[in-house]
Amino acid sequence: MNVHKGLILDETVKFHLDTRSDKPFVPGTTEIWPAGAVLDEHDRTALVEAALDMRIAAGPSSRRFESRFARALKHRKAHLTNSGSSANLLAMTALTSHLLEDRALRPGDEVITVAAGFPTTVNPIIQNGLVPVFVDVDLATYNTTADRVAAAIGPRTRAIMIAHALGNPFPVAEIAALADAHDLFLIEDNCDAVGSTHQGRLTGTFGDLTTVSFYPAHHLTMGEGGCVLTSNLALARIVESLRDWGRDCWCEPGETNKCLKRFNYQMGTLPEGYDHKYIFSHVGYNLKATDIQAALGLTQLDKLDSFCEARRRNWRRLRDGLDGTPHLILPEATPDSDPSWFGFALTVTPGAPYTRAALVDFLEDRKIGTRRLFAGNLTRHPAYIGREHRVAGTLTNSDIITENTFWVGVYPALTDEMLDYVIASVKEFAEARS
Repeated sequence: MNVHKGLILDETVKFHLDTRSDKPFVPGTTEIWPAGAVLDEHDRTALVEAALDMRIAAGPSSRRFESRFARALKHRKAHLTNSGSSANLLAMTALTSHLLEDRALRPGDEVITVAAGFPTTVNPIIQNGLVPVFVDVDLATYNTTADRVAAAIGPRTRAIMIAHALGNPFPVAEIAALADAHDLFLIEDNCDAVGSTHQGRLTGTFGDLTTVSFYPAHHLTMGEGGCVLTSNLALARIVESLRDWGRDCWCEPGETNKCLKRFNYQMGTLPEGYDHKYIFSHVGYNLKATDIQAALGLTQLDKLDSFCEARRRNWRRLRDGLDGTPHLILPEATPDSDPSWFGFALTVTPGAPYTRAALVDFLEDRKIGTRRLFAGNLTRHPAYIGREHRVAGTLTNSDIITENTFWVGVYPALTDEMLDYVIASVKEFAEARS
């Protein structure tokens, strides 16, 4: 290592340690965030080193992260993207590729999803000219069921795209079996559930494709960033093409004639020998991430197991401490699951002597951050009113979630003292009004 670079990195570590905030927790004054990144001196040093090396585009760190992350999540291929939302767009768009021939999704085909979720699980369905079919979820698990999905399957249904809610797996083994029986594609939106398992198997390994987000609120962060993973090499090739401008060539930027056939292709109506680096087989995007992001991802990945352990421990502390609180539905893990939790959801029971809004106001006044369960019922938002869709069954629980549900944090930076203050505050409010 260059001596000047070594000195800069040593000083970066010292800077990080000198500027850490180790202020004591003060109830009612210290902010208790619902989510956030946990960054140490290794993360800061990785970012500085990547900047010193001027790795400003996708490069060796990106490829190294993709390889390590694919192994960690039990997949053959991983493709890094600039966001989790882009990962969802690529996964859904891949299923429309002409390379899938008769299995390719076409405009007007239906994709089953849930109404109580985040918009970017549903938006790619609409953006590809497909029709979302909304199903309801259970309260407490906040996930749909195999029965609801089965009842939603119609003659034009071609795929299922569902997120694991707040890190809690949906019954993915049953739904994957349904997909297989009906020749449907399954995309797992695993953005909130990295490290979760169902029936002893990692979420994200049941479907044809899975997606992950590295936004600061998630299990690992790159600041921004996401990933599409699959063990289907044909789908992986399509995802890569769509991510990289739609080009047919698989050589990395900067590589020259790695395939030894760069000037030997004839595709479309192009002349024979047209440069393969500039042949485009999909209407694609540029959704790549950078090496600076990947450098941070690599140091974050080293801490994944400890992050997941902390999330489980924090969730359990809240669950045990709030047990028996009047007029609240407490969250439950889906049967046969071990979630790596994203948040701790609370639903005020319909007809309770207090409202969700009043409880949230009380907590926010105490500097306890809360979030809604994302969009609640998506069909009620202005963006989706008038859009073609189908509702299978009723959305009764999605409406209850819209009115009565919120969540608080379990992310690794929260201390026992903070969690106990959250517990005491919720109980104080609920018991005083019961």
